[in-house]
Amino acid sequence: MTTIDEVLGLEQKTEELPPLGRPHVKKHPTETGLVEIENVSVEFGGQVRVVEDASLTVNPGEFICLLGPSGCGKSTLMNCVAGFVRPSMGSVKVDGEEIFKPGQDRGMVFQHHSLFPWKTVKENVAFGPLMAKKGRTEAESIARTLINMVGLSAYENRFPNVLSGGMKQRVGIARALANYPNVLLMDEPFGALDAQTRSMMQENLLQIWGEFGTTVIFVTHDIDEAVFLADRVVVMSASPGRLIADIPVGLPRPRTAEMVLDSVYVETKRMCMEYIRSESLRAFAKQSMH
Repeated sequence: MTTIDEVLGLEQKTEELPPLGRPHVKKHPTETGLVEIENVSVEFGGQVRVVEDASLTVNPGEFICLLGPSGCGKSTLMNCVAGFVRPSMGSVKVDGEEIFKPGQDRGMVFQHHSLFPWKTVKENVAFGPLMAKKGRTEAESIARTLINMVGLSAYENRFPNVLSGGMKQRVGIARALANYPNVLLMDEPFGALDAQTRSMMQENLLQIWGEFGTTVIFVTHDIDEAVFLADRVVVMSASPGRLIADIPVGLPRPRTAEMVLDSVYVETKRMCMEYIRSESLRAFAKQSMH
């Protein structure tokens, strides 16, 4: 069967991804990216409460995973940090400034890539810097640097319709980082990918995080993904979402695939599974009652 790469005269080589054996510990300590969520509740239509009294502090440079059953308000809480949703009660601050709207200090990677289909890979990544009033030459230089970091230099002049799902999400990560945000928000960005691509993307993400040292809040419903990526796994209850557990992940960095057999990994996963199973059963029971 002819592949899209063969049609384009390109061959997707292993070298296009940064080498996965490279350590992905944070190179430089960061002083920005402090996120403070204080007693946040969110109601829609004045009747449906989605998030209830959530308080969480994320320190600069931390990698936090928000884990919870489907429909528990994970994405809504993240959207409060992004500035897309205003809390009904409580406040969200980034580096001491209360959040009322989206800003360049926060980058967002969505579950679906949301790339501009009429723009090339390079143009998509350069869009943020251009909107930040940087010159075209500087914006394109930033774009090329980030496209290289996610291993897609051979595709910088291609359009999104010729990219695989994993490649589109790598472009999405590069675009979110193009304004060098203090906080990177990721809403189940690998949820639609196959298992092999997802594993590669997780390691690639940790390498990029190691380069930038950016604070990351990562929403997922996948327990293995949360334990592999995070410094801490914050568990949310069934709707209305409350923060019911804050579990430190005691695995060293860099994280490797072999760590899934580590006793610390297994125990951390077990703790997360107990919370998620309990809350999922509670959600099913509540749905049955209605």
